[in-house]
Amino acid sequence: MSEEIKNVAEEAQVEAPVQEETKIEAAPAKKAVLNASVAPEDFDWDAFENEGVDSSSKEETLAKYEQTLSKVTENEVVEGVVTSINKREVVVNIGAKSEGVISAPEFRYNPDLKVGDKVEVLVESAEDRKGQLVISHKKARQLKSWDMVNAAYENNEVVKGYVKTRTKGGMIVDVFGIEAFLPGSQIDIKPIRDYDVFVDTTMDFKIVKINQEFRNVVVSHKALLEAEQELKRAELISKLEKGQVLEGVVKNITNYGVFVDLGGVDGLIHITDLSWGRISHPEEVVALDQKINVVVLDFNEQQKRIALGLKQLTPHPWEALSADLKVGDTVKGKVVAVADYGAFVEVEPGVEGLVHVSEMSWSPRLHSAQEFLKMGDEVEAVVLTLDREARKMSLGLKQLTANPWESIREKYPVGSQHKATVRNITNFGVFAELEDGVEGLIHISDLSWNKIKHPAEMVQSGDVIDVVILDFDENSHKLSLGHKQLTPNPWDELEARYPVGTVVDGTVSSVSDKGATVTLPDGTEAAAFNRDIVKEDGKKAVVGETLPFKVTELRRSTRTVRVSHARTYAEVKAAAETAESEGTKKAIKKVNSNVEKTTLGDISALAALKDKLEKGE
Repeated sequence: MSEEIKNVAEEAQVEAPVQEETKIEAAPAKKAVLNASVAPEDFDWDAFENEGVDSSSKEETLAKYEQTLSKVTENEVVEGVVTSINKREVVVNIGAKSEGVISAPEFRYNPDLKVGDKVEVLVESAEDRKGQLVISHKKARQLKSWDMVNAAYENNEVVKGYVKTRTKGGMIVDVFGIEAFLPGSQIDIKPIRDYDVFVDTTMDFKIVKINQEFRNVVVSHKALLEAEQELKRAELISKLEKGQVLEGVVKNITNYGVFVDLGGVDGLIHITDLSWGRISHPEEVVALDQKINVVVLDFNEQQKRIALGLKQLTPHPWEALSADLKVGDTVKGKVVAVADYGAFVEVEPGVEGLVHVSEMSWSPRLHSAQEFLKMGDEVEAVVLTLDREARKMSLGLKQLTANPWESIREKYPVGSQHKATVRNITNFGVFAELEDGVEGLIHISDLSWNKIKHPAEMVQSGDVIDVVILDFDENSHKLSLGHKQLTPNPWDELEARYPVGTVVDGTVSSVSDKGATVTLPDGTEAAAFNRDIVKEDGKKAVVGETLPFKVTELRRSTRTVRVSHARTYAEVKAAAETAESEGTKKAIKKVNSNVEKTTLGDISALAALKDKLEKGE
């Protein structure tokens, strides 16, 4: 069809001028004085308007002109030639009576369009109300676009697309007149900071997904780049050697390392391979888009991974460490890392030593390193071990001060009194510090003469208390301390004040299912069973009631005083009953003895006396 249009257009360009010449030459020959002597009603207006040219000649000329034009069929796709281009319109000649005008935005996908280019258009109308030809390039593309898109997808072809606008999550791309979606992640291999730079640009794409039902198309530019990169990577890896030095550009910086572009192929510098010294983030060493030299550490042809190094281009700091440095020397350094188990001190750039937490203080209690050091601290330390081959060094801080345990016996003799700071509280006792590195344990039983459930009832962490040295072990660096020993034992006085059997007024302070607590006049708390607070009238004593109580038990081991109210009246009653019972027994014994000497005639009288005594009369 396009070849026919081309031939017709060429014929039109050639024949049209010839016809015009024929018309000009024929006119004089046909000229005649018409209508010269006719009545007005018979005047030939057509002949007058055509200046003497008869109608048959005009019709013949028009017929020949029509033959030079292409036959235009509405809703048909034809090929035309661009004859004019401006910012708003593109004029296309399809060989019809008039040229068609198309809006310039329909050709935005093709910025290289120029006069003379052939384009496909859809004839919407051969003649509108103004007699103009109405054509559309966009609709022509749309009629064929879906078949073209499917063919490109099936054949894995590369297509050109015009990026129309930005949308949520990506871009809208014109591909063969169809609006396709370009996800943001599929624009480029590297992260895109500004999507707007791609708007109004033409790019190559690969169709990666088609939804036939909804006619949705997804394209990718990244897929083309990856395929190209894969070829470059395979070529580069085939030429790689361990230890090879390459030039690259910092492409991306992450928390764990740096990605370097080696010319279309990426390699990774792990954060540990950036610097011999300790760093917290790669940005401390390199910057984005920076050109750097790197050394190839390793590569995997199967996984297409390249491991790079930067620090390996400079000598290891341990090689420059002074040969005079030895164990026992004092060094200065900066704390570059702190953990629970210790701290790392950088004594030279890239040379670190570990100060274990046990080497920070003479204290036998294992502390956390954070209690002694923090990041950035400038410290002095003693070299404890030095292994140049393994590049390891251990340091100590406590060695710069005298070991207090070497003079512990002279400084803290048994029985001496001192002040100590509570550092730790446990269920079984309190750890108190006499000085830095010297701690002792106050057992819960040595805190108070009274029974306590937990040491926190008496002291809190950070309190300064008086202590007495009870015992110590120099070898294991252990001290036994006491606090209650600084005050008299109240139980010695209590036993003298409330001996067993003493009756004293007490007030019921609490009552429970297990018993009652009774407060004595001096504030001493005593315990009583529930049966021991029953009054003589049979009722139980209530809280706040004051009654006489008898001390029934003093248990020194448990610091317990046990009292009873019921015993105060029950024993008196029992004594009275015992006395009465003894009197009765004596009377009966006397009667019995008399009965043995009585005759039978006195038996009745004796029997009456016996009944009287038994009844208590």
